[in-house]
Amino acid sequence: MDAIRKDVFIGFGLINLTIVAFVGMLMRYKIGFEFPYLSQKYLLHGHSHFAFSGWVTHILFTFLVLSLGRQIKNAKIFNNLIVANLLCAFGMLIAFIIQGYGTVSITFSTLSIFIGYIFAYYYYKELQGCQGHPSHQWFKAALFFNILSSLGTFYLAYMMVSKNIDQHAYLGSVYFYLHFQYSGWFFFTIIGLIISKFATLSDFVYKPSMFYFFFIACFPAYFLSILWANLPWYLYILPIGAVALQLFGLYELIKLILRLMQQIRQQWAVSVQWLLGMALVALVIKILLQTGSVIPAISKLAFGFRSIVIAYLHLVLLGFTSLFLLGYMKLEGHISSNKNTIRALIIFTICVFANELVLTLQGVASFAYILIPYANEMLFVISAIMFLSMIGLIYFHKKT
Repeated sequence: MDAIRKDVFIGFGLINLTIVAFVGMLMRYKIGFEFPYLSQKYLLHGHSHFAFSGWVTHILFTFLVLSLGRQIKNAKIFNNLIVANLLCAFGMLIAFIIQGYGTVSITFSTLSIFIGYIFAYYYYKELQGCQGHPSHQWFKAALFFNILSSLGTFYLAYMMVSKNIDQHAYLGSVYFYLHFQYSGWFFFTIIGLIISKFATLSDFVYKPSMFYFFFIACFPAYFLSILWANLPWYLYILPIGAVALQLFGLYELIKLILRLMQQIRQQWAVSVQWLLGMALVALVIKILLQTGSVIPAISKLAFGFRSIVIAYLHLVLLGFTSLFLLGYMKLEGHISSNKNTIRALIIFTICVFANELVLTLQGVASFAYILIPYANEMLFVISAIMFLSMIGLIYFHKKT
């Protein structure tokens, strides 16, 4: 039987995160210093698409398949799908940087969406032949949200083809995609993965209510992303309900973690606890920020300043998603435990939160129209250190 090429795929994941960090550093350099080459807008498109497909989706696909263990029946198909997704990711990275939204980049983007559909189909088939596990309902929901999020991109394509672009509809479609990627596809896969590890601990007790709180909340929580659109007053009930459900779900998750804390401290490495703990902190901040955003005045201020929006997006993509995935790799033994790799992970984590701090300060200062001196230069230095920490992680990991 074919085996999943996990070492190759994990290696590509780390390389791809390094590429994401490099393009992010290049964008920061263009903002703070003179660099006339390459379009900032095109770099942004390449950076964001590759971060989603080449880093997060690639690693989530890999871990979803590995979670099936020896029960897997279609390893060859999944190997091919993961490789195809990688090819599309690199195709998007290059095409978007060269041409922005053009024929080649849109083709690769569309192909990656259909690969996600095919992956979901075969993964659902695999789960039907597996014994039930608490993590499986999270995985099924994650794949559903990944498919649902693509409706936003297709509506964007329709507007561009028809040349009938409404600004509110355009932004609504973008946030539809982002919301169901961040709070759906990424979040539900991650919680499913951590529950699969929690289930190996003897004190584990699973309450399905946690899943239903988050699952139901995910749909109306979309309205939290478009509160700037002057929604009718009666629609505000939906985001308020979503916030309440998310808080209930977060309470159940934290309660489960506290129940298992003693065993986690005994059985998991300190570096794993550090990375996963920081990811949890980022998740708590995200949900609290969403809770505060139901206040219209706060929502309008937040969406009115670009650095606040960027800080929030990076909080989810780097603070929660990326730190969790690195911690999970470490927990599963895919990252070595030598001192230099641990140092690289610590530096990367510090840079993630330093980046958040500067962006947040920049955004808060913007409320009073105050410029923070050397903010762009600081963001460049942080992004450069982040990139170098990933280089160090890969170098010392390979050396080991």
